[in-house]
Amino acid sequence: MENKPHSKFTGLWRNREFMLLWSGQTVSLIGTWVGSAAMSFVAVITLKATPFQMGLLHMLELLPAFFLSLIAGAWVDRLHRRPVLLAADIGRTLILVVIPLAAWLGFLQIGLVFVVIFVVSILTIFFDISYPSYLPVLVRKEELVEANSKLAASSGVAEVVGFGFAGTLVQLLTAPWAILVDAASYVVSVVSIALIRKPEPPRQPEAQPNIRREIADGMKIVLKQPLLRASAVIFLLMGIQGGIFGSQVVLYSVRGIEFPPALLTATWAVGGISSMVGAVLVSRINRRLGSGNAMWIGLFVFGLCGLCLVLAHGPTLLSGLLLVAAQLGDGFYVVYDINQLSLLQSLAPAEALGRVNATMQFLFMGGSLAGALLGGGLGQWIGSRWALLVGVGMTLLSTLLI
Repeated sequence: MENKPHSKFTGLWRNREFMLLWSGQTVSLIGTWVGSAAMSFVAVITLKATPFQMGLLHMLELLPAFFLSLIAGAWVDRLHRRPVLLAADIGRTLILVVIPLAAWLGFLQIGLVFVVIFVVSILTIFFDISYPSYLPVLVRKEELVEANSKLAASSGVAEVVGFGFAGTLVQLLTAPWAILVDAASYVVSVVSIALIRKPEPPRQPEAQPNIRREIADGMKIVLKQPLLRASAVIFLLMGIQGGIFGSQVVLYSVRGIEFPPALLTATWAVGGISSMVGAVLVSRINRRLGSGNAMWIGLFVFGLCGLCLVLAHGPTLLSGLLLVAAQLGDGFYVVYDINQLSLLQSLAPAEALGRVNATMQFLFMGGSLAGALLGGGLGQWIGSRWALLVGVGMTLLSTLLI
């Protein structure tokens, strides 16, 4: 018999629909990392934002998710997810162009940045709830950990590439113009999602649609399932941590450590390498430790690495090494996050997955909103460094609940 060559590309590598989603999101994530860094530098460097304004900026980024996530979850469960993803990406492309255009015309103000962040966040919450709800349409349940691992690995690559270019682009083009990279990446995402042809299962319309009842049903699923209930509390605490860090980390890095944007983003890119390694190794780690142990160990080490950022101070070699050490925690967080997301996708009923995702997003964003206000207040009162230390405490507290 003639031996046929064995292809290295098996499993999800041969799933055309997943590969389209994966490739489009990888490019989009690169743009998102560039745009996120550039938007922060617009506020801190171009517009000289205060600690309180940075807290307010992060709060406005989170506010739509807090108020709209539950409604978005109910809508997503009524609709096909692909059109929602396309509409969100098109909208984000158009609104982000406003920042460089305003800078070119000479009327860029912090208030306009607030408005753009707010609108982008509205569109993002619909995308973020639809996306994990759409993934089980393209892959089998037993492939979810592999799919989420590949997506997390590409997120790590995107972080390396995005942050690697972000600081340089900000210094060469200025921060407002670097945001165009983010807008362009959403165009790539639109094309990739538009090329997906696998039909979604038909939605079963409610006999008497009632958005309050549908939202309540999603919350009941979370409350009745012990693992989902514990996860919900962790989402809340990690939201507080994320809100504190999101409001203060760039401000502390620029003014407390005093590193230039290109050097800062280079250290942040290390987090992408770490994330990629964590995503690649998560299946092996799960086989060795079990998913539950992998989750709590990953989150605990992530919290310890966060302490390194707090210890950094001044533009010294030691500070640079501490910043790199802090970014190594991203890989451990990815191990936690992949297991958490796969658990949620496996336990929640397919017809209610949007609402379960929305409930978790609601708790996370509620915590993030409180964390942004807390971080802004603490940063103004006792300094950004001590505010970040409180955020680290939230991570370590979450570890106890796993």
